[in-house]
Amino acid sequence: MVPAGLLARMRGGPVPVAASSTDIQAAAARARAIVMELERRLGYEPMDRETEHLGYDIESRDPRTGRLRFIEVKGRESGADVITVTRNEILTALNKPDDYILAIVEFLDGGGHRVHYVRRPFRRQPDFGVTSVNYELAELLTRAEADPS
Repeated sequence: MVPAGLLARMRGGPVPVAASSTDIQAAAARARAIVMELERRLGYEPMDRETEHLGYDIESRDPRTGRLRFIEVKGRESGADVITVTRNEILTALNKPDDYILAIVEFLDGGGHRVHYVRRPFRRQPDFGVTSVNYELAELLTRAEADPS
């Protein structure tokens, strides 16, 4: 295994800079806020549950029926290749297939964003020892709703 920075220097290219934990948390919080606002516009009552590690980030209640939607939020820069999901997120989605949504917030150049809702995002549970799985972002986006709003 060769470090990416060493390879970049040897090739004369730019050295990749890893996002800091603070940057990642800020992007995740921004993505959750965007989805919560969208849920409110859709007539739902969202609650941020991210810190509880339930397998989703937002619990969104339909005030007419009381039914809950369980939304896992992933924020990614436009052009990203993968989304990483935890075993817990996959199992929760498989256990609540009609109520689970993977919300992908695509951060666009210039500060804009686009939200994609993917229903039934995962097809099978990961092997026992797996803690997380990478999914191709492009493939997930092909299954997303055109405009959740």
